[in-house]
Amino acid sequence: MRSASIAVYASVLAMVVGLEVAARRPGSRVPTLGELCGFVMRLRLRRVPVGRIAVLGFWWWVGWHFLAR
Repeated sequence: MRSASIAVYASVLAMVVGLEVAARRPGSRVPTLGELCGFVMRLRLRRVPVGRIAVLGFWWWVGWHFLAR
């Protein structure tokens, strides 16, 4: 089970790296990871910064599951 989880995380990381490489080609319409994060951070719904709250929630989840021991 542990090796399957590691394989899934490694494949997701490989896909993210592949998308970033594709986004940095000249003339690409795929946004880079920085552009995507900037877009998400600007999202607002009725003056509530939902994008920032979502990013904060994501980092909280990462910290809770991987860094708290």
